[in-house]
Amino acid sequence: MGLSVLLRVENLHSAYGLSRVLFGLNIEVRPGECICLLGRNGVGKSTTLRSIMGLVKVSAGRVLWKDKDVVGLPPNVIARRGIGYVPEDRKIFGALTVRENLEIGARAARRPGRWGMDGIYGLFPKLHELRDRNGGLLSGGEQQMLTIGRTLMGNPELLLLDEPSEGLAPLAVESLLQNIIALKRDGLTIVLAEQFFEFSLRVADRYYILEKGAIKHTGMAADLRDDKALRLRLLAF
Repeated sequence: MGLSVLLRVENLHSAYGLSRVLFGLNIEVRPGECICLLGRNGVGKSTTLRSIMGLVKVSAGRVLWKDKDVVGLPPNVIARRGIGYVPEDRKIFGALTVRENLEIGARAARRPGRWGMDGIYGLFPKLHELRDRNGGLLSGGEQQMLTIGRTLMGNPELLLLDEPSEGLAPLAVESLLQNIIALKRDGLTIVLAEQFFEFSLRVADRYYILEKGAIKHTGMAADLRDDKALRLRLLAF
């Protein structure tokens, strides 16, 4: 029998030096679902993902991945256990080609699975066309495809996406959304941190709204998507 909860964040407190950012977060992620973290810039969405990934010091609480606490483990170890992280700033290698960037993703995580070069090119045909172009010459949308593709090359079971639509043109945002929907349909579990709520609510099953480093409200994404008054009350934008 499989796990009913794949990732459980319990009473999480995180800080950058002396500056506390998260205050007792509790989040559950079930296999195959997409949850979104909503809220204005600076409320702790990115810090939540970075804390799960071991990139920010957790001062209290637990991050249970398949019922085992991963707090204190290095990010590369967490990645090899099956969590993939797509950072907001993408962090591609501009001097390397698209193919070389993808190969690095596979070598870094060293996890077997369905995602290889052919699978990535099938999901993102544009990357196949650009496979010999240096990453630094790609558009913002193309770089976002590459960053997601590089993470998928590590064959994660959970994908953490940090502000994926940030800075993209509307057509690129729509294309990216369809890619994320395809990944979810394929069974990948996703945690999406995003300020653009219309983007998030088209793919998410459930939502968590953050305010000042704490969970303000949680519920079903469909309810928030279909109720404008509820959105105005909870999000105020």
